[in-house]
Amino acid sequence: QVSLMESGGGSVQAGTSRRLSCTFHSATYNVRDYYMGWFRKAPGEKREGVAGIDRNGRATYSDSVAGRFTISRDNANMILYLDLNNFQSEDTGVYYCGVDRFGDKWFPQDRGFAYFGQGTQVIVSS
Repeated sequence: QVSLMESGGGSVQAGTSRRLSCTFHSATYNVRDYYMGWFRKAPGEKREGVAGIDRNGRATYSDSVAGRFTISRDNANMILYLDLNNFQSEDTGVYYCGVDRFGDKWFPQDRGFAYFGQGTQVIVSS
């Protein structure tokens, strides 16, 4: 079993920045070696990956966030980060962190990811 917990969401102004965090833990698996990603579920849309990172720190971004969001991971402290810069209205949604041993084969689709947190909501206002 893998536990994930996101934090850092809230109401934000367009054009500002914020950091989301996701703590991860497993007593069974070496999650530090797993692929991890941030996913967003916007109102009325399906959940989709916005940023993914492998165990070596190689990152992948969706076109909608490339150049504005930065994903990083601190394996020593078991924390995944997403730095969101220059918020835009379309960034509104619930952000989830997900992890899977073979997540790089599925990202940005969420269907192959075995574990997700409960999500943290971000609401962007102009």
